[in-house]
Amino acid sequence: MEPLITNPAWIFLVMLLVLLLAPIIFRRLHVPHIIGLIVAGVLLGDHGFHILARDASFELFGQVGIYYIMFLAGLEMDMGSFRRHGRSGALFGLLTFLIPGLVGLLTALYVLHFSLETSLLLSCILASHTLVTYPIVGRYGLGKHPSVVYSIIATAIASFSALLLLAIVVQNERGGGDVWYWLRFAAGIALYIVTVAWAFPKIGRWFLRRNEDAVTQYVFVLVMVFVGACLAMTVGLEGLLGAFLAGLVLNRVIPHGGPLMTRIEFVGNALFVPWFLVGVGMIIDVGIVLRDTSILMMCGVIIVAATIGKWLAALVMQRLDRLSRADRLIMFGLTNSHAAGALAIVMIGTQPGVELMDVRVLNVTVILILFSCIVSSLATGQGARRLALRTNELERNRGSYHGKCLTAYAYPETVDPLTQLSIMIRNPRIPDSFMGLAVSMDDDPDDSLRAQGEHNLERARQIAAAADVTMSTMSRISSNVASAITHTMKEVDAGEVILGLHEDGGRLSGRLGVVAQSVLATTHREVLLVRLPLPLGTLRRIVVAVPPMAEYEVGFYKWLEHLCRIGELTAQPMYFHTIGDTGYYIREYLGKHHPSVTMDVQVEHGFGSLLTRLPQEMQHDDLLVIVTARAGFISHTPALNTLPAYLARHFGQAGVILLYPDQYGDPQDSLSVFAPNGQSVTQRQLRFEQWLQRLRN
Repeated sequence: MEPLITNPAWIFLVMLLVLLLAPIIFRRLHVPHIIGLIVAGVLLGDHGFHILARDASFELFGQVGIYYIMFLAGLEMDMGSFRRHGRSGALFGLLTFLIPGLVGLLTALYVLHFSLETSLLLSCILASHTLVTYPIVGRYGLGKHPSVVYSIIATAIASFSALLLLAIVVQNERGGGDVWYWLRFAAGIALYIVTVAWAFPKIGRWFLRRNEDAVTQYVFVLVMVFVGACLAMTVGLEGLLGAFLAGLVLNRVIPHGGPLMTRIEFVGNALFVPWFLVGVGMIIDVGIVLRDTSILMMCGVIIVAATIGKWLAALVMQRLDRLSRADRLIMFGLTNSHAAGALAIVMIGTQPGVELMDVRVLNVTVILILFSCIVSSLATGQGARRLALRTNELERNRGSYHGKCLTAYAYPETVDPLTQLSIMIRNPRIPDSFMGLAVSMDDDPDDSLRAQGEHNLERARQIAAAADVTMSTMSRISSNVASAITHTMKEVDAGEVILGLHEDGGRLSGRLGVVAQSVLATTHREVLLVRLPLPLGTLRRIVVAVPPMAEYEVGFYKWLEHLCRIGELTAQPMYFHTIGDTGYYIREYLGKHHPSVTMDVQVEHGFGSLLTRLPQEMQHDDLLVIVTARAGFISHTPALNTLPAYLARHFGQAGVILLYPDQYGDPQDSLSVFAPNGQSVTQRQLRFEQWLQRLRN
């Protein structure tokens, strides 16, 4: 029987309508949109109203979609969390893989009477999970809570282990040989993993540094995904495992929240992944469930086994790590939902040449996905509410000023790096937090400078839009650029301003420049002078030099929060060089608010000696951030007076940020700071003591 629609244009139109309407309808029914797209496929396919045929387009897009799902799963992992909570997270990962897997294996063997190979694949489905309910904990501000971090790490471990076991079972079904065969297979896997983990990040950094075109970067990422998948198939693994591994190793090269990451998610979620889900639905035969009551029994048994397995894993982890019941609920909720991994495994199990699973298991898997997503949503929401009510540490850091992040553009070559940086450090919790400014002189005879400024703002708007960030812009004409910037800061209530560092012939010039000096002299808000020759995502580490007594400035926690956002979104390790007790406050703040950021604090003897040693320690792909201070304030030291000349001499072509913190307001009104010995020291006392010390000297 021919399908109702065969014309390619009409097929594409129907699919677009499905991709548009299905998520909207099922979202209003409070059903995960993944189920809505699968149901739409059931209705459109041969076992529904027979509107569309599952032709080659569904095969192609389905293959791309399944790889895309696994690639996104690896790419969205918070790699910084692995370092801080790696041991506990790895333990939970093993528990949430082994316990549900063992429960699933025993259930399949002795209750459902499946073969050993089919039982192993079913145990892989039950052991894997997808972080479908992660946005719930994000709404409660619990993304960095230990139980949530454990679940994120466990997802990577459980998914990778399940896919590896899947590859072994499938390879054995396709004709595994003797001991030597399996030794060669294991050696090939090890060589493949080492090669991808070592080569992909290097290739990614090299390419992204030399190509800024958005389309070129996106196509390059797709190439890397399929290179990883094809190499995996070459050594006998499944391609989806290669796509997942490619996402993990490219995680640090592609900054979270950046334009490239947004494009990857947008294209995948808008086209490839939904097309794959609709194609899965077209395979499902609902009539079998209605005609065969044994499938309903099978469905109930598998759902109970999957739920009990994940619940036991969360319970054991709670007892071992002495966590609360709310933590257990969150861990269970986050790891109980079966979606991407389960679909990937069952599709592999039903494909020709393997055929370890039939359409009955495919139908049961879809029902399992629906049930597990509903249970996970309820459990995660309940646990997050309990934890949010119990936690008293949800107040935002005192340095996050409420104003806009203002970026002033002067030259076309600085638009991209300044915009990328602004997107990262702006406060994402307030609307309209990013603004771009272009200033042209009023004596411009042919308006060429104004036209260039408008072009710069349009380019910045495009970059921000690609990252799904709203950006407002303003073009001003003035006889004094610095005055226009400071007036704009007051008008829009900007909390910080970002400017480009003064350059001469592609190198730092050795002076701040008239505009920067005037802005620093006329505003006490935070000012960042920036030179970024390399994309932020391709850096290796961030080195921060902090002057003595920086913790006593009113803007201390604000600039620290800004740097933490950069480190968090780029997953780059941060190395702080501090004087005296400053490192104590940095460790405390990062441990409390940004535990996923990899951090090392080194206490130096003096700021001058630190600046002398830095050139020998810095690499060409490091970012140097020097926290400085305006003259006359607490953390200002004589070594800061010659910073422009110092940077030009030693870091003329490097990535550098000169950061001038907020230093405004009456010192008497500033927050008191507690020293490690417990004594409260106000800024007025500190300035008085500093003044006395200068008199003695």
